[in-house]
Amino acid sequence: MSRELPAKDHAALMDLVYRRQRYVYDLTRKYYLFGRDRLIRELALKPGERLVEVGCGTARNLVRIARLYPDAELFGLDASQEMLKSAAESLARAGLSDRVRLVHGYAENLSPALFGEERPFDRAAFSYSLSMIPDWRRALVAAGSALSKSGSIHVVDFGDLTGLGRFGASCLRGWLSLFHVEPRVEILHGVERQTAGNSADGAALWVSPARYAFLWKCSKVEAEAFALTDVADR
Repeated sequence: MSRELPAKDHAALMDLVYRRQRYVYDLTRKYYLFGRDRLIRELALKPGERLVEVGCGTARNLVRIARLYPDAELFGLDASQEMLKSAAESLARAGLSDRVRLVHGYAENLSPALFGEERPFDRAAFSYSLSMIPDWRRALVAAGSALSKSGSIHVVDFGDLTGLGRFGASCLRGWLSLFHVEPRVEILHGVERQTAGNSADGAALWVSPARYAFLWKCSKVEAEAFALTDVADR
């Protein structure tokens, strides 16, 4: 599976997958990438705060974030050069090219320095991208390290799909496999164990009906602890 590939090979695969799909990506994904707009609303960015979207794709989310939070500083990172072409085009059409800085790179290496910056980010967002990153634990650690002391990480991704039934879940997994996407149930299950009965440090978890998707907000400390203790594998 693509998630087992080294970062460079994974990036090449993503370029191959999205070379043509990028033209219809937003049109098709709106039917099954649920929860993205809820994540954006819950960011609650204050004027001057800085957000980086990890795996920004076509910049669909960044355009909406820029409009909802006009005084925020925005950055987008993606491993696919092809998707970044669409991102740049989307931002230009929206008149937001000067508001959002895009960089090609790997989530596992995220840092303000990738953007020529020293000041840390206040938010890091993963929108249906964490489950596609070859080393998602390292990506969470990198995101935490790139944040300010009070910064937070916001994740929306596929759940374990158990509420869809065996047939429904199998059909969806088969469809997603065409795009080298595989829901990682260990992420949601691990987050559920970590957050059970504990809302310290601003942790928050929402799971959609049918357990189709989930949203997770956490502090940098919680994200790093989650990743480094391999809680998802227990």
